Amino acid sequence: MANVKITELAALTTTDAATDVVAVVDVSADATKKITVTNLLTTPVETQVTTQARTYTAAQRGTISAIAVAAGDTTKTLDFATANNFQLTLANTGSCELANPSNLTAGQSGSIFIVQSSAGSHLLTFGTYFDFAGGTAPTLSTAADAVDRIDLVVRSSTSIHCVFTANYS
Repeated sequence: MANVKITELAALTTTDAATDVVAVVDVSADATKKITVTNLLTTPVETQVTTQARTYTAAQRGTISAIAVAAGDTTKTLDFATANNFQLTLANTGSCELANPSNLTAGQSGSIFIVQSSAGSHLLTFGTYFDFAGGTAPTLSTAADAVDRIDLVVRSSTSIHCVFTANYS
């Protein structure tokens, strides 16, 4: 069955996990090998990737999730499953609480950039999961367009260790 286009092959309707195989080319050995369906089902790629140490030779990047804190907002909840880094742009007219995030995973790290609007003077408080040195939440820079940053590491499902740095340019 050499030189047959994939589109010309019949659809697979059943699988014998013990005897059906997938051909794999091992370039380093210049050989074709086979993997059984059973092997594929019992050792998923996700397990192979997440249980082995990795060395990256290129930068690993993610986006900064932009979150607007609008005039009437009194609370914002970040979803840590969507990103590691967030930018909150404050335009709230009263105090707004950065509530305890959802989807915390121990070991996750990232940053939260807090940006004042051109009017400045916006306030932000923090949920109980945010743990700052000394147990005291920081005071934000309130000048127009001021930028502060919180660097964080999730310690547990209810504890986020935070380091606050104020007044970036």
